[in-house]
Amino acid sequence: MLRPDPPRRARKKSEPKPVSHPLRPYPLPQGGRRPSDYNLESRDWEIVISGELIDKDGQLHEKLMDLPRNSRGTIFFDSSGGSAFVGLALASLIRLRGLTAVGIVAGECSSAALMPFAACRERYVTPHTSLLFHPIRWQSEEQVRLEEAAEWARHFRVMEADHDALIANLFGSSPETIKAWNNPGRFVSGTELVAAGLAKMIDLFSGDAWTQIARHRIPSQ
Repeated sequence: MLRPDPPRRARKKSEPKPVSHPLRPYPLPQGGRRPSDYNLESRDWEIVISGELIDKDGQLHEKLMDLPRNSRGTIFFDSSGGSAFVGLALASLIRLRGLTAVGIVAGECSSAALMPFAACRERYVTPHTSLLFHPIRWQSEEQVRLEEAAEWARHFRVMEADHDALIANLFGSSPETIKAWNNPGRFVSGTELVAAGLAKMIDLFSGDAWTQIARHRIPSQ
């Protein structure tokens, strides 16, 4: 048989008001920090975009999504490229999430990896950096019907032109420069990228990257 709940005891005026304790998240393991714990006024975060940019690997996307929105930090690059769609997605996340990123090429930055590198607000290379520019490559491991192949070929031409225009816009370069490097494809050295005004030079023997970046930011007298 159901019984009514007992009446609540009225709190006397002399009794202190209960103090509520808000729930706090349990600390992350191994001293990890949540995005809200970052000092957004400093370049506090560092991530690496490395390896092949493939469709089935969402770890790179998660790295960018874990960063605080509208924050500042450093992205190191060492990638030979991969899927053009993944490169576009990473560049979009950098820009649409308001990340003020300093991009530093630690080894290679080629093909699809050029897109997120170009999306960085500041770009730095070393004399040993290699960057491969080339047209988008059509590659499919799936069996497709003739009609699907024809539609993909049509879309491919549109995407190729859009890709070239977008990467030139992100780099702040003339479309002619990117087109000359893309066709038929060319390895561009860090020195050449600096000469084209698309990046600044740092080296391995002049202190850490941030010390050298600070020197570049001092206005010339």
